[in-house]
Amino acid sequence: MADYLTVSTATETRDQAVALAQSAVQARLAAGAQIVGPVTSVFWHAGEFGTGEEYQLHLKTSAARYPELEAHLIEHHPWKNPEVTGTPIVQGAAPYLEWIDRTTA
Repeated sequence: MADYLTVSTATETRDQAVALAQSAVQARLAAGAQIVGPVTSVFWHAGEFGTGEEYQLHLKTSAARYPELEAHLIEHHPWKNPEVTGTPIVQGAAPYLEWIDRTTA
């Protein structure tokens, strides 16, 4: 497993994404976060096909903090079954990765 991850989720509104980002970063579960959007999503949900606008939230964390970050996002997310995924950071500038370590320790 990689030592660092970008963790992604999506929300219906920018305010929801900001609130999730702030709570996760303030709790030191993530070193930082970026919010992108609105983006157009095309999906199947509850057996129905849909299209809508969402805001993507990308958080940087250590693999050690992922379980707590995932639990935090699911607990505080406005959706019952939100997307929460972790993508490994396989390369990164040493000072940046050290910042993630220091910030999430």
